[in-house]
Order: sequence, then structure tokens, then C-alpha cells
Amino acid sequence: MVAQARTRGALLDALVRRAQALPPIRMGVIHPCDARSVEGAIAARDKGLIVPTLIGPRAKIEAAARASGVSLEGVEIVDAPHSHAAADQAVELVRRGRLHALMKGALHTDELMTAVIRDGAGLRTDRRISHVFVIDAPYYHKLLLVTDAAINIAPTLDAKRDIVRNAVDLAHAIGIERPKVALLSAVETVEGKIPSTIEAAALCKMADRGQIAGAELDGPLAFDNAISREAADAKHIKSEVAGDADILVAPDLEAGNILAKQLVFLGGADTAGLVLGARVPIVLTSRADDVDSRVVSSALAQIFTHRPRAAS
Repeated sequence: MVAQARTRGALLDALVRRAQALPPIRMGVIHPCDARSVEGAIAARDKGLIVPTLIGPRAKIEAAARASGVSLEGVEIVDAPHSHAAADQAVELVRRGRLHALMKGALHTDELMTAVIRDGAGLRTDRRISHVFVIDAPYYHKLLLVTDAAINIAPTLDAKRDIVRNAVDLAHAIGIERPKVALLSAVETVEGKIPSTIEAAALCKMADRGQIAGAELDGPLAFDNAISREAADAKHIKSEVAGDADILVAPDLEAGNILAKQLVFLGGADTAGLVLGARVPIVLTSRADDVDSRVVSSALAQIFTHRPRAAS
């Protein structure tokens, strides 16, 4: 049975409205030297979500704003000669307590993340850094978090533990009291020849022993079993998670990236996302992200920044 589609983007719009009731956060926008970067930062400001600090070559930033018809009056610009320097400046501003969050502009992800994870000068914590997509898929009955589709290529078991914990923290922040976490693989049984099934079983045992808290985990689960109760029932899967997952944990980056983009381009989903596990949340935009996606991601960063610390 095919579910009836909801109004597209309605659940993400609700997150933006929730964020607008909170104080804006100071966000550093790194190397915003193209139209979408500048427009996204100013649109998020105009929604009352952030107070942007634009970090990069002043002349290029101002040229991008003029080309977009965007006014930078009253916006702080921190001049930096190039993208590497802009990333370093942004990290230092976070370390000095001047910024609550970061947003990637027109620079490569590697440039930003190298500055973030640099030993002794970066923003590392004891957590593995990972990315979480928040996906509003019109044929699913609630928001769906997908991780990790952007940072960790082939995560180890210990890395997956932190990937799950980061996603659970974000779920708590957006109001999911006890998120249901589906650990994805190709099958729903533990198979020695499929390492992701063994890791899924181990993660479930970690949750049993308190190494992962605040969530209900199950896996391995195939994608259909994770999001469809009918598919789970057909295979006689007894699970609180199956058919009602809040979080989908991919076995590796390739699977996660394909899954997220498939939901967008074939399923009509809208997305936002954050990098978590660093000292501050990071909006890791792609060149394909439109202004609305940047605004909702800013709202996520704002909500996460203001979350009760007990949620960590």
C-alpha cells in the first residue's frame, strides 16, 4: 500500500518556525564568494535564525552580493585572503567564543574540515565527527535522519557508535524523545560474510550495555524493513524500530550518500543537515543546495545550539 504524500517540506518548515522562537546564533559563513552562499546567509538572518559573520576575501564577497542583489549593510565581514585562511580564521573565532556555529560557503569540504580537525588548533572533541541529514520525505510519516552520508567513508565499529550518538543528540534536540535507530544492511539477519550485519548486532549490544543511550536500536535491518511496517510484517520481524525508524544508519558513506540523494531526486524529499561531533555544529552545504536548504540547516544549527545540555 502506497502512503499518501504530505505537503512537501511541511515538517522542515515547522522546524524553522520553532527556531524563530529562539535567540539567533552567531554563525561564521566561510568563503561565501558565490551567489547561493551569500543569499543563504542573508535569508537565514532575515528569518531571525542567525547573525552572520562572512569570512573570506572582502572584494569577492561584496561582488557576489552585488551580483545577487543582496545588501550587506550591517553584516560583519572578516577579510581573509583565500579559502584556506578563511577556514582557519573561522575556527579561531569559534575557539575565542565569538561564533556559535559555522557554515561552508564556496570552498571544498576538505579545506574546511582540515581546519576543523587540526590537532591542537581545531575543534575536535572526544566524539568522532559525522554528518546527519534531516530529510522531509513526503511519503514518510515523519522526519527521517540519515547518517553518515558525507564524512566517514568506511567507519569502524567505534566510529559507528559515535555516528549513532551524534544522530541521537540531534534527534533529541529537534524533539524526538527516544528515537528509533535502524542499523541498515542488505539483509535483516546476522551474516558472517556481510560485516555491516555483525557491526549492527554489536551496536545493539552496546545500547543494551549503556554505551549508546537515549534511543531504541535495532539491526541489521534492510531499508524496506526499516521504513515499512508491511515489509517488516511480511518477514515476521518483531521490532519497535522496524517500519517506524527515526534514524537510518548507513553501513558506509557510499550507501548513505546514494540513499539520501535517491530520496531527494526520486522521492521528492527536502533536506537539511549538520556536521556534529565538533565543538560547534557545522552546516556543510553542497553546490546543489538551494537557499531554502541553507535556511533550514541554519535553523537546525540554532536549535542544536540551544538544546538542553542534558540531551548530550
